[in-house]
Amino acid sequence: MTERAVPFYCPYCGDEDLEPYETDGGWHCRACTRAFRLRFVGMGALSAAPGLPAGETSGRREASR
Repeated sequence: MTERAVPFYCPYCGDEDLEPYETDGGWHCRACTRAFRLRFVGMGALSAAPGLPAGETSGRREASR
């Protein structure tokens, strides 16, 4: 497993001209001059966000058919 995950494009503008920025997963996009950080959160099933009733994973509800 690699120590640093490399993004393929900027999450803001979509450009691919990225360079490492500082440490701990930081990246700088030369096209839009934004800096962002990547972080691996984990693996597994989605769980309910704090404050939501059990079984509900987001603020949106699915339309009933």
